[in-house]
Amino acid sequence: MPLELTKSLIYSYFCIQIFVMYKLLKPLFFSLDPEKAHHLVFKLTKFSLNLPGMKQLWRKAYVLEDKRLEKEVFGLKFKNPVGLAAGFDKDGKLLNELEHLGFGFVELGTVTPKAQVGNPKKRLFRLIEDEALINRMGFNNKGLDALIEKLKNRKTNIVVGGNIGKNTDTDPENYTKDYTTCFEALHPYVDYFTVNVSCPNVGSHAKLQDKDYLVELLEALTAINKSKDKQKPILLKIAPDLNQIQLDEIVELVLETKINGVVSTNTATSRDGLKTKNLDQIGNGGLSGKPLRKQATEVIRYLAEKSNKAFPIIGVGGIHSEEDALEKLAAGADLIQVYTGFVYEGPTLVKRINKAILNQLKE
Repeated sequence: MPLELTKSLIYSYFCIQIFVMYKLLKPLFFSLDPEKAHHLVFKLTKFSLNLPGMKQLWRKAYVLEDKRLEKEVFGLKFKNPVGLAAGFDKDGKLLNELEHLGFGFVELGTVTPKAQVGNPKKRLFRLIEDEALINRMGFNNKGLDALIEKLKNRKTNIVVGGNIGKNTDTDPENYTKDYTTCFEALHPYVDYFTVNVSCPNVGSHAKLQDKDYLVELLEALTAINKSKDKQKPILLKIAPDLNQIQLDEIVELVLETKINGVVSTNTATSRDGLKTKNLDQIGNGGLSGKPLRKQATEVIRYLAEKSNKAFPIIGVGGIHSEEDALEKLAAGADLIQVYTGFVYEGPTLVKRINKAILNQLKE
């Protein structure tokens, strides 16, 4: 048997084993507290990818490379349009490993100037009947300096975004300073920025929903950006619960400040139509996953049509399948991000989506 064929068969065998292993491990992960399961996944991923030959096996199992998947958006070249949303890897712990799961880009954070523990536990909940999550993490992260140390050891060549926010204990008059501190410090290390003003879990953020203040904030970031030799794209992450008037203001805001685009959408506060019982025992928090699919898609469609595609959109919210991803792209998203769907569907989701995009291109 030719050597190359033998290698291919061996790779295929181990790829099947990796897939089967996830199917076997998923019930274990889902039997644990969601936050503990999250940290366990990180440890297992790190351990596995440090074993000899495992990077190649993971790439064989999860990565689809094809020139036709490459896309240039806001001046950056993406290997493929499927990214990992912010919140999964707040501190860049898997920065150099995630490309082996097939992602075309990764968004780190939300990072704040100072480290903070976030809201009290328990603060992350699975809604298995709805294939959803509710979280009220509260921007728990190790802070700006810790993330920069990870970025200094960056080995991946996929696009990396920095999602920036404010510390919970920051007074309203110092909100802008928190964002500009993160922006200035991260500027040499990330490829683009997402300004997170739409998380429902950080307390007192009415000011962050005020259009006049957002103009002030984005203009401050743009001024810093213009002072640099190389400017980095700036995007605004918006909530899915905005009404038509508020969405019109978002379009006006992007065009007025000349930022580079929008990440649509963040988690939702709505609980409409959920199958899960005893939601009152869970309490407040941002909802993500399948229940957001239609709502997030309609926000993307409205922004794209209202602006006449004047700016790029990263579509996120309820992507659990190839069809969900294609729906977001058809609605007007230039790129997409997954998170909750990745948790429920497993690491094959990214490759499946990229295959579907390729098949659509062929057709």
